[in-house]
Amino acid sequence: MEAGKNLLRELPSVDRLLNHPKSNLLLARFSRDYVTQQCRDILDELRAVIRQGNSITVKEIDEESILSRLEKRIGRDRDSKLVRVVNATGTILHTNLGRALLPQAAMEAVARVGGSPVNLEYDLARGERGKREEMIESLLTDLTGAEAATVVNNNAAAVLLGLNTLANGKEVIVSRGELIEIGGSFRIPEIMAKSGAVLKEVGSTNRTHPQDYEKAIGKRTALLLKVHTSNYKIVGFSAEVDLPALAAIGKKHKIPVMEDLGSGALVDLTRYGLPKEPLVGERIALGADVVTFSGDKILGGPQAGLLVGKNP
Repeated sequence: MEAGKNLLRELPSVDRLLNHPKSNLLLARFSRDYVTQQCRDILDELRAVIRQGNSITVKEIDEESILSRLEKRIGRDRDSKLVRVVNATGTILHTNLGRALLPQAAMEAVARVGGSPVNLEYDLARGERGKREEMIESLLTDLTGAEAATVVNNNAAAVLLGLNTLANGKEVIVSRGELIEIGGSFRIPEIMAKSGAVLKEVGSTNRTHPQDYEKAIGKRTALLLKVHTSNYKIVGFSAEVDLPALAAIGKKHKIPVMEDLGSGALVDLTRYGLPKEPLVGERIALGADVVTFSGDKILGGPQAGLLVGKNP
C-alpha cells in the first residue's frame, strides 16, 4: 500500500510534462488543449494501474517514459482509422467493408477536383450562383429516365424526406409484408413516424392483394408505398401486389406511388453473372412516381441516398 502511495507521488504533473523539451514539437503541431487532455488521460491510466496494485516501476512513470507514451498515443490517434482489408465474406458489396469499390477513373476524377476550387454551386454560363444538385440531377435522369432527381446523405434520409414531403400528417398505405428492418436499425415504421406521416398497414405478413389497398384508401390517404424486401424473401403461400398493379391503383385514385428499392441497380447486373436486382429505370417506367435507393452500395464512394421521379 505504501509503495503505491510513493509511486503516485512520483508521477509528474501535467505542467511538468508540457514544459518538457520533448513536448515542444507536439505543441507546435497540435493544440495545447488536445495535448493537455492526452497527458491527463495517460496520468489517470497510470494512477488506476498503481491503485489496483499492478506491477509498475519508477522508470515507467518518469517524464521520459510518459512522454514517449504520449507521442505514440497521439501518433495512433492521428493515423487514418480506415485501413485496407481482405473481403473474404462471400458478399461482393459488403455493407461493413466499404460496399462497391471506386474505379480508377473515379479516383482520378476526385483527385483532380479535390485540390482546387470548383464550380460546385456556381453557374459558369450565367455567371451567377447555381444549384449543386443540377450536375448530378442530369446524370441521374439520363440513367433512369426520371424527370427529376436529388441526393441526400443516405437512403434512410431519402425515404424520410420523400414521406415528409408527400404525406406529412396524412396516411401512407404499405403492405405488412414490407415493413422491413435492415442493418443499422432502419425500420420502415420508425422512419415513417419521424417523417410525420401516418402508417396504415394492409394485408398480412405473407399475403397482400390489390383489394387490400383499394379498401384502405380514404380521404387522408396521401401516398402508396412499396418497399423492396432486399434482405429476406417470403416463399410458399405468399402474394404481393407488384408495382404495375400498385401504380394502376394510384393512378385510378390520383395518389402518388413511392418505392424504396434499398440498393437497387442502374445497369443489369445479370450480364456479369450477378444476381438480378431491380433496375431504377425499370421502376420509373413501370409507374413509380418516386424511387429511393442507396448510391454508395452500388456506386461506391461516400454514403448517399438518391431520389428520382416525376417533377411536382
